[in-house]
Amino acid sequence: MSDKTQNTGTMDTTDHIYFAALLPWQKNLWSQLTKRVLTSQQSLPHALLAAGMQGMGKRAFVWRLVAWLLCRKRDSHPTGACGACESCQWLRSGTHPSLQVLPLISMPISADSADSADNQEKLSNAAKDKKSSKTANNSALKIKVDDIRNLQPFIYQGGQGMRICVLDHAEQMTIAAANALLKTLEEPQAKVHLFLISDTPAQLLPTIKSRVQQLPLQTIQPMIAVDYVTQALGSTVNREAVGTAAIEQLIQLANGAPLAAIAMAQAPWYSKRALWLTTWQALRSGKRSSVAASDYWQNQLSITEFIQLSELMLLDMRRLYLGLNELQKDVNLSAALEKYPPDNNGLALFSNSLQQKKIALQQNVQEKFAYDKLMQELACL
Repeated sequence: MSDKTQNTGTMDTTDHIYFAALLPWQKNLWSQLTKRVLTSQQSLPHALLAAGMQGMGKRAFVWRLVAWLLCRKRDSHPTGACGACESCQWLRSGTHPSLQVLPLISMPISADSADSADNQEKLSNAAKDKKSSKTANNSALKIKVDDIRNLQPFIYQGGQGMRICVLDHAEQMTIAAANALLKTLEEPQAKVHLFLISDTPAQLLPTIKSRVQQLPLQTIQPMIAVDYVTQALGSTVNREAVGTAAIEQLIQLANGAPLAAIAMAQAPWYSKRALWLTTWQALRSGKRSSVAASDYWQNQLSITEFIQLSELMLLDMRRLYLGLNELQKDVNLSAALEKYPPDNNGLALFSNSLQQKKIALQQNVQEKFAYDKLMQELACL
């Protein structure tokens, strides 16, 4: 691995992602892929795409598979990399000569954070200046044409042994970078494997998608998801007992993604949904001013967290407006909307405002200003 793609993380950090336990809904796929390699009946495709929403565990699967493919003792360890051979030690130190990763910021962090809903926030720690962290993070995720060109010597160097390239956030490739990658995809090299990872595969060029084989990682049986989330959360979430109904609601709100459901349950804003509803009703009735509401919530959540909370509440509001059932059964949203029914245009305007606030915050707009403006708009919703 070149200096540009090295990561000198601690042993505990890389252990957690490369050698973590296999997620239960990925066992069948793991068995199918590893059997193909071990029996030599059919080699793995030259290029594989792990795509889908955050929280499905696609990054955890890819990093685990990468470690196993490079492991010197994989023939005797079909369930995962041995963790002890020279190759596994290189992975731990972040200096494996047969692995290249783009972008640099996507080097493994941990199994829990690598594919969770708050991955972007964790990645922003790479920025030195807090005020520019989001802008720096967005820039760091970009894959440019020079990045792809710099992979060519590694891909075409020949020699013995397997070589692996991982392109995370593949949708962040520039057009020029994607076109440069096409040559590699069209001229596969022996023992060279490319793994593309994408949260939004619709943004990938059709020419790229047509030349890779997608891993079927998105199908998760409901009971497996419920059991996993229940076990992961234990007996409490935000100090409240968790029942099956609460777990099922979390999974539904997370669009069936177990890791996203866990992240949502542990997020500080999730337990404040009823409080958000109370604030909205107080603003609508005129019992609380937008200034007072803004001052209060600034001591409760960051503006980013409040936007996440508002987006979830808005989702159910729009469902009720369309005559659908609300997803949140533990807050009395339908009763509130009967008393203060918003119109569809107001819901759309507020949704657009939330998106504009996200952009403004990336441009270093003060949180207090954003909070004040948001509360004024919420009072009119």
